[in-house]
Amino acid sequence: MRLCLILLLLAAKAAVSVPAPATAPRTRTYRNPIIDRIGPADPSVIRFEGKYYLYPTLDGKGYDVFVSDDLVHWGEKGKCYVDPRGGAWAPDVFHNRRGDGRFYLYYTVNRPGGGKLIGVAVAKSPLGPFADRCTLAEKAIDAHLFQDDNGAMYLYYVDLTDGFKIAVQPMADPVTKRGQPTHVIEPTDPWEKRSGNVTEGPWMLKQRGTYYLMYSGSGADSPDYAIGYATSKSPTGPFVKYAGNPIAQRGNGVFGPGHHCVVTGPDGKLWMVYHQQNSEERGWKRFLAIDPLRFDDRGVIHAKTTRGTDEPAP
Repeated sequence: MRLCLILLLLAAKAAVSVPAPATAPRTRTYRNPIIDRIGPADPSVIRFEGKYYLYPTLDGKGYDVFVSDDLVHWGEKGKCYVDPRGGAWAPDVFHNRRGDGRFYLYYTVNRPGGGKLIGVAVAKSPLGPFADRCTLAEKAIDAHLFQDDNGAMYLYYVDLTDGFKIAVQPMADPVTKRGQPTHVIEPTDPWEKRSGNVTEGPWMLKQRGTYYLMYSGSGADSPDYAIGYATSKSPTGPFVKYAGNPIAQRGNGVFGPGHHCVVTGPDGKLWMVYHQQNSEERGWKRFLAIDPLRFDDRGVIHAKTTRGTDEPAP
């Protein structure tokens, strides 16, 4: 009888479910660089079906695509576009969600006879492959397509025919120009001339009816490369440069922050994806970084740049 009672108690104890150990909480910090690699620069990032797709300047042969769920951890998915002309840099990808649903890659490549040109390629998937469609601008670099709330499209780019001047080209659709381009930004301020007279890398934001044309100034191979912006009540200008420019520049171990894009993070806030120089020496040893971007109550943009420190993740 005693043996039966003991066996019964042991069986009851074994039947009690033991809770599984608690899983470790997800890491909620990030540290720049977000991709531990020297080389990627001039990033373009889009969000599609809950994932982020990153297209940087890399090897000059074309463009690779990286994918992330959180803007912090990235996986490389290989080439999405190859161009035999070479010199590929500064891509911009636009998802035509209000139109044909396709993805448009605005590229910069070598121009026959010298210099650079901007063209556009199209794909059904953000992973590509992108098929070349047409040339949009000669002697030009750094394209960025912006679609306004009313559906109107504008292509911002750098016109190299007489220096580094940012121009805007109205578009009838992602591949068709409408009318003539207009110059809207050129190097005039001291910070834009520290290491070369340059304004480039345009990116457009719209906030409360105001158009914010963000851009980078000074030489892209320099630790003096920096980010500023100008505002207008129209996407075609005229634009007035912010008196507090640059809003992101060298300091606290950060060199040459620039050529950025802006995307909404998983936290619902704005994040700047950009590159930094690896050191204060001139050259092209760059890496990718993310940091928060915000508007204050006065409509002023505030940018933060970090390197090698743990920061709250998106």
